[in-house]
Amino acid sequence: MRLRRRREERREERRGEWGEAAADAGGTAVELRGVRRQYGRGSRAVHALRGIDLTLPRGSFTAVMGPSGSGKSTFLQCAAGLDRPTAGSVRLGGTEITGMTEDKLTALRRTRLGFVFQSFNLLPSLTVEQNVVLPMRLAGARPDRARARSVLAQVGLHEHAGRRPGMLSGGQQQRVAIARALVTSPDVVFADEPTGALDTGTAAEVLGLLRHAVDALGATVVMVTHDPVAASYADQVLFLDDGSIADSMARADAQEVTARMARLTARAAAGAPPRTASTASTASTLSTATTPVGAPLSGETAR
Repeated sequence: MRLRRRREERREERRGEWGEAAADAGGTAVELRGVRRQYGRGSRAVHALRGIDLTLPRGSFTAVMGPSGSGKSTFLQCAAGLDRPTAGSVRLGGTEITGMTEDKLTALRRTRLGFVFQSFNLLPSLTVEQNVVLPMRLAGARPDRARARSVLAQVGLHEHAGRRPGMLSGGQQQRVAIARALVTSPDVVFADEPTGALDTGTAAEVLGLLRHAVDALGATVVMVTHDPVAASYADQVLFLDDGSIADSMARADAQEVTARMARLTARAAAGAPPRTASTASTASTLSTATTPVGAPLSGETAR
């Protein structure tokens, strides 16, 4: 009992520290300053990120795109505290995470971040509801089953709470993953190719849920994708090229995103340096005054 009380006290202390930091951050959900990530040294060094400066407000939906090898996955891993940058600063909800110990990073990821992956990452031996409350269990908290049922209802799966993942379709499994990501009311949901394994219709349903999480629940979503249609659901699309933010677009439809990606890919294939002029750096900060978008406008190691 004494050990359990001490664990609870430590959790409350961390919540208090993080709550104060979030209040100081105001409306900022994600902030990167001069973030670089280098693998290896000397002539064989790979510069996955070359100095990312970025601020994303709470309640925004940002898509990240770029050619193969542009640094998309490394960006997401560094922003989410899954990898440590070689240089620079990362703040989540006002909390500086760059110098955190691994134990503190793990606690932060379990309580303040949500993750959605292409492969769902559900535990087949657990029921849908048990998968959803898993972040609470891992954080040492008592599972809030009422909260789990509420989130499952929001993704349309409240009637499947007692089923195993293997009894569900791919789209339904991804909806469970979204419910799991949202159950702790995280500061940020990081999604890595969330529709990559889904057909077009099911992908639209999943993207609609992410859009709804932003518009109706106030969530912040950062999504890496290769799909222009998926990117069209976002408030802003950032384009990475050779580890830098090369361009950005606000509220673009799928055709506009496709055209911009084609130009970026052609420039990369021709060996031209990435465009990192003031247009890209200025547009990398999304205004907090944007009106929520309810639907899209239209009808990889460092990736």
